[in-house]
Amino acid sequence: MLEVLTRGFRDVRQYLQGMRTLDEENLGEALKMIRVSLLEADVEFQVTRSFLDRVKEQALGQIVQTSVKHKERKLKISPGDYFINLCHEELVKLMGAGNTSLNLGTKAVSAIMMVGLQGSGKTTTAAKLARFLIKSGRRPLLVAADIYRPAAVDQLKKLGSDLNVPVYSNGGAAPPEICSSALNEAVALGCNVAIFDTAGRLTVDEALMEELRNIQSLTHPDDVLLVCDAMIGQESVNIARAFNERIQLTGFILTKLDGDARGGAAISIKEATGVPIKFVGMGESLDRLEEFRPEGLASRILGFGDVVGLVKDFEEVVDEKKAEEDALRMLQGDFTLKDFLSQIKTIKKMGPLQEIVEKLPFFPGGLPSSVSVDDYELVRIESIINSMTPKERHRPNLLNESRIRRVAQGSGRTESEVHDLLVKFKDMRDLMYAMGGGKVRGRWKKLKGLQRMLGGNLFGGVTGPEEGAQAPFGLPEMRRGKQVSKKTLEKQRKKSKQARQARKKAKKR
Repeated sequence: MLEVLTRGFRDVRQYLQGMRTLDEENLGEALKMIRVSLLEADVEFQVTRSFLDRVKEQALGQIVQTSVKHKERKLKISPGDYFINLCHEELVKLMGAGNTSLNLGTKAVSAIMMVGLQGSGKTTTAAKLARFLIKSGRRPLLVAADIYRPAAVDQLKKLGSDLNVPVYSNGGAAPPEICSSALNEAVALGCNVAIFDTAGRLTVDEALMEELRNIQSLTHPDDVLLVCDAMIGQESVNIARAFNERIQLTGFILTKLDGDARGGAAISIKEATGVPIKFVGMGESLDRLEEFRPEGLASRILGFGDVVGLVKDFEEVVDEKKAEEDALRMLQGDFTLKDFLSQIKTIKKMGPLQEIVEKLPFFPGGLPSSVSVDDYELVRIESIINSMTPKERHRPNLLNESRIRRVAQGSGRTESEVHDLLVKFKDMRDLMYAMGGGKVRGRWKKLKGLQRMLGGNLFGGVTGPEEGAQAPFGLPEMRRGKQVSKKTLEKQRKKSKQARQARKKAKKR
């Protein structure tokens, strides 16, 4: 995703690396590289020029303090770091910093009107939005107002059935009347949000706009969301302008962003129209709709990952209480193949492996071209573990050569693949034990499991940290010592829970 943009900014970082000053000459070269990258990514020309002008003005008009003392430590930044930070701030502003949430009011039934051209993914996105609202505690009603496209109503009914969400349709009425009647139907069914799946066209035409204006005047929707295909690049900006000139839009939903190597739509559309992006579609399944976070996407474009987004994905698929109990047990060394399988299933729920890796900050230069991230590797591991008996999953040391042969045959894998999995599991178990306070010889000794996970089949070609390297992102120091007691771990768990509750209370204020 967004490979063209990420590659361009990565080249700029490498170009500025080691430079002691930021002057007219090297700044001009860096801006030239960014301009080429933005235009290749299909970002609109005027948006590109505006972005570069703002970055140049900020970079040349500021006195930069490159070092500062903090608690007897001297912290330094390079001019290149400062420049990249400027780019991050301007990208966030460009894509729409501020409130990007839905405008749902206090009415008995709020209305969301979905508009867009045919093929943009409007009907599927309406169902994804319904699922999002259910998770937020709302009770949505899907409204089939596209009476022209063959099977559009049937498609929405099928999606509604999958979500257990009611769908309102009336084949004998015009779309404005269908939407107006749906608001009364929503009250009768106890629903508090109506989502209008309106008709699209192959191109923007006056007949379509007249119908949409009639729906808008009859129902007064709280949100009018244009569903746009991110993969059509700069054309999405032209479509957005055409819709916004005729009906007042309140937001965009960009679909198929995971398949867009350029990212021009995400960069251009807010700047060109003044209307914010509210959601992005990242896949076909109904759980693949994300609230748009400009900061997260800007960080990913610059190659810094998106840890906040990754944590949100994790929180959606993990039972917090169970996760704490499992962590407590695993940190005491009680880590079985059953737990290993559970972690794999959690990763699979979070989405495609490539997408998860892109959100990790471990590869600021981007994944090497020789590296392939294979989602099917998780399936292979799962098939091997499922071919074991419950006793073998709990006590992997029972797996002798004859048992390994049986597991390999049962899973359709080779014996060497089973051996490789057992080595990965052992390293991961040792790592869990070490993080809980177990004895470890050498700082990176038990991180070999992590290195193998990164260097094995899952991420082919990536090597782990060199001896003596600094631990990334606060991995706990692993010193010699006694195993942490259960009482101590319980205290840590309680303290962590109190901190989370305090943060939640602070947000509510």
